[in-house]
Amino acid sequence: MDEFDLKSNTSGEARTKVSDDNTAVKYGSGSVDVFGTPAMIALMEEASINAVDSKLPDGYATVGIYLDVKHIAATPIGMNVTARAEITGIDGRKLTFRVEAFDESEKIGEGTHQRSIIELDRFRQRAGKKAVRDQDII
Repeated sequence: MDEFDLKSNTSGEARTKVSDDNTAVKYGSGSVDVFGTPAMIALMEEASINAVDSKLPDGYATVGIYLDVKHIAATPIGMNVTARAEITGIDGRKLTFRVEAFDESEKIGEGTHQRSIIELDRFRQRAGKKAVRDQDII
């Protein structure tokens, strides 16, 4: 199946509250207790998933294949963060999103994210073969 009922401008959101569990310190990406860049990226990916995965047929999902983002403002512990993703392009199974993240005061991140539509069983089989191949080498 290569036809999917997705359209540009389809969007999704994801939210979180900044806590000790998603700071730069926790992720090892810095030494300040503010919302970590890896956490922001994960929230942007979650927003992208929320935009499309529920619209795909059973047995299909998306995986991230490209990310180009800027983390432009710090968010302290206790504030809420919202990520938004909007499809800006569709090329076969490749989806391009404009992603943004906001705290309660301002935009904290922006960029581009791409995801590929995959058939879950086929994807898992390929990944499983790779794991077996790596074990044979050891």
